[in-house]
Amino acid sequence: MAEVINMPRLSDTMEEGVVAKWLKQKGDKVEEGDILAEIETDKATMEFESFYEGTLLHIGIEEGETAPVDTLLAIIGEEGEDISDLLKGDGDSKKDEKKDKEEDKSDSDEEEDEGEDEAESDGDSDDGGIPEGVEIITMPRLSDTMEEGTVASWLKKEGDKVEEGDILAEIETDKATMEFESFYEGTLLKIGLEEGETAKVDSLLAIIGPEGTDVSNVSVDGKSKKKSSEKSEKKEDKSEEKEESKSSEKKTSDSTKDGGRIFASPLAKKMAEDKGIDLSDVKGSGGNGRIVKKDIEDYKPSEKPAAAKEESKGDAAAAPQPYVPAGEESFEEIKNSQMRKTIAKRLGESKFNAPHYYLTIEVDMSNAMASRKQINEMPDVKVSFNDMVIKASAMALRKHPQVNSQWTGESMKIAKHIHMGVAVAVEEGLVVPVLKFADQMSMTQIGNNVKDVAGKARNKKLQPKDMEGSTFTVSNLGMFGIVEFTSIINQPNSAILSVGTIVEKPVVKNGEIVVGNTMKLTLACDHRTVDGATGAAFLKTLKTYMENPVTMLA
Repeated sequence: MAEVINMPRLSDTMEEGVVAKWLKQKGDKVEEGDILAEIETDKATMEFESFYEGTLLHIGIEEGETAPVDTLLAIIGEEGEDISDLLKGDGDSKKDEKKDKEEDKSDSDEEEDEGEDEAESDGDSDDGGIPEGVEIITMPRLSDTMEEGTVASWLKKEGDKVEEGDILAEIETDKATMEFESFYEGTLLKIGLEEGETAKVDSLLAIIGPEGTDVSNVSVDGKSKKKSSEKSEKKEDKSEEKEESKSSEKKTSDSTKDGGRIFASPLAKKMAEDKGIDLSDVKGSGGNGRIVKKDIEDYKPSEKPAAAKEESKGDAAAAPQPYVPAGEESFEEIKNSQMRKTIAKRLGESKFNAPHYYLTIEVDMSNAMASRKQINEMPDVKVSFNDMVIKASAMALRKHPQVNSQWTGESMKIAKHIHMGVAVAVEEGLVVPVLKFADQMSMTQIGNNVKDVAGKARNKKLQPKDMEGSTFTVSNLGMFGIVEFTSIINQPNSAILSVGTIVEKPVVKNGEIVVGNTMKLTLACDHRTVDGATGAAFLKTLKTYMENPVTMLA
């Protein structure tokens, strides 16, 4: 009888997996214990073996594909066995799921259509309609990240005449205070936001229209905005014809050489003025040829029309054009691995849920350096400063058990055992293998175990059990020359220790300045379980052990 194999849960936090590689192909014979595939989890890429024997009749997830836990991975059975019922069952459930989604979408669309019909009927009513010639101006989105704006100052008042291109107001965005110009002409009938007031993008900012028009019933709803947008487009189409017919308009720096109006944003005008660029020589890429910031940035003097070049030949002392840097903006998109997704999720949860605070202490490493040198002179022994920190931390936890705790919401769990997590950087992120009962190990045993788990981590050979159960974590960036840093707590731990590099510097000993070697240790604590005094007492004990390594050999 055929056996269905689903995507396995290979770690306690795994929610989905990626098939990194199939080691068996459809039609291959499979023995119990054979490796079927390599599965990438949120922690490591692991080999997945078969618990059945037979023929691989079906592969449900191809290499590189991601699927949730318990999704159909493969089917193993007797050669030639009919598995259509198994596949149909899976297919039917997917069809039902799809059908439900389509029905939900259909219902949603119907409700949306009904809502739109109601909105249209409301918009056509006299109460919410827009009088002829009236234009609604809403809070503009003046930057890519802007969600709301503040009116810094109004340059026009209610009742003032407004020409197309006039500056209406100064708007303070999340990045700068910018001038906002009008695209319409008429009378400023209403100001929706007073100076200093803040409102969301698309909120009512102002209303412009024929003088004396009653706009008391005009509202900013979907219908009104739509009409305003349509009229805006028509208005912009007509603007060029209007400007051509205005023979009395003054020639300014905003005019073309034949007297036509140039459309440019306030920022573009200012940039052109600062750089000495004649706007009539710049080709606009905005609506109706409007010149925007990008056009000024990309403008090169060599792009001037031939006629302009001929005119400039007569200038004996033409001003040199400023250098405008140019280049191509590009991004490389890298798909997030399962490990990277989980790191982002768990560290985000830790940082935002646990109230972190940090304590830093400086340790005199003179005795530690001398002791390490003597220990490493012994045959077949190699101890690092990191091994000494792990041993000292484990012993300090024995004296300050509250640091070796977890917060559960209902209670605080203080661990009676000491399992040290050791942060190890790998190509795809960070893993934390665990040294269990580290307080019972010698520094040499700690060193050997750290090398073993670090090697497994870099070769993607760590098993879930190797990364579970830590009660405290040590993260060391000293080998990269980092003097001091703070880490995010590895939940559900209550604290994590950040280890910096050893620095040679002047220190005061017995009232004299001498050359010393110091190292900074920073403890990040969860304030729900570890109070400031508790964390400080732990660091004091840790410092004592590090400055007197002989006490760790007892």
